[in-house]
Amino acid sequence: MSRRYDSRTTIFSPEGRLYQVEYAMEAIGNAGSAIGILSKDGVVLVGEKKVTSKLLQTSTSTEKMYKIDDHVACAVAGIMSDANILINTARVQAQRYTYAYQEPMPVEQLVQSLCDTKQGYTQFGGLRPFGVSFLFAGWDKNYGFQLYMSDPSGNYGGWKAAAIGANNQAAQSMLKQDYKDDITREEAVQLALKVLSKTMDSTSLTSDKLELAEVFLTPSGNVKYQVCSPDSLSKLLVKYGVTQPAAEAS
Repeated sequence: MSRRYDSRTTIFSPEGRLYQVEYAMEAIGNAGSAIGILSKDGVVLVGEKKVTSKLLQTSTSTEKMYKIDDHVACAVAGIMSDANILINTARVQAQRYTYAYQEPMPVEQLVQSLCDTKQGYTQFGGLRPFGVSFLFAGWDKNYGFQLYMSDPSGNYGGWKAAAIGANNQAAQSMLKQDYKDDITREEAVQLALKVLSKTMDSTSLTSDKLELAEVFLTPSGNVKYQVCSPDSLSKLLVKYGVTQPAAEAS
């Protein structure tokens, strides 16, 4: 039945569905998963890197985590070429706001402006939706630390803990069970690694399959975005018991 209505993004089916947008969300279900957790003293983002071949030269820069502005970062799941376009758009919008008003752009305003762009691609003929979901982590003076999730339809929402990508339903239900409102950043890292270790297709977690980033305030009150180095990540994995030290050595 769907075949008559899924040729364009602009056609509703009789059940009121936009099939192309739903297919874009399905594409994200095959991507490496990413988890975001809001804690009382920061936001933690963890992502799974899909290593498709041993011959592939691993990137020196991050693959799943991107800094948008000094106070906002994001984790990505889906088609990376689509994500790059949107990330560049978000960076430009953030800098334009700073240039115009001499202060950082509020996190939700930045997310909303990006989602407006994504929504436009579901409403006009000849365009396809962006096949990418984002987890935005940031801090502003209005609402403090915030975590937002957005999908190809242009919808977004604020979350305490969220998962996108492969096995996101299983990860979401685990987060629902284990999340506490007064969680610290260290506990959030532990929870994110635990959830990812149980939902990832891979049998053992290693630092070359993961990326970990945090947004937090320094003692001087500045917002800091920090990506965990592979060595530090390996130590964390051993510390929280989600990998074996022997496996690391071999």
